[in-house]
Amino acid sequence: MSTILMNMISAYIISFLGTMIYRSHMMSSLLCLEGMMLSMFILSTLTMLNLHYVSFMAIPTILLVFAACEAAIGLALLVMISNTYGTDYVQNLNLLQC
Repeated sequence: MSTILMNMISAYIISFLGTMIYRSHMMSSLLCLEGMMLSMFILSTLTMLNLHYVSFMAIPTILLVFAACEAAIGLALLVMISNTYGTDYVQNLNLLQC
């Protein structure tokens, strides 16, 4: 296993563990999700380049587009929640209010 592949897999695992540990703050969760998506992008790009899959070269770009859309929606939700509730704690959100 090459060192780049091992580093990207460890970056994905660390981001996943960060998502599980810091799930009480929405900003931390969004940053960890972004790290997971970027490590998946680098892993898929390296796989396509090393194995010479020419017909699948659009997949990393599509993954990056979905990551950008996820980040935009997440930041919009973060702004809305922080304006409404004044904090980004997920535990303070009460969805049952009218």
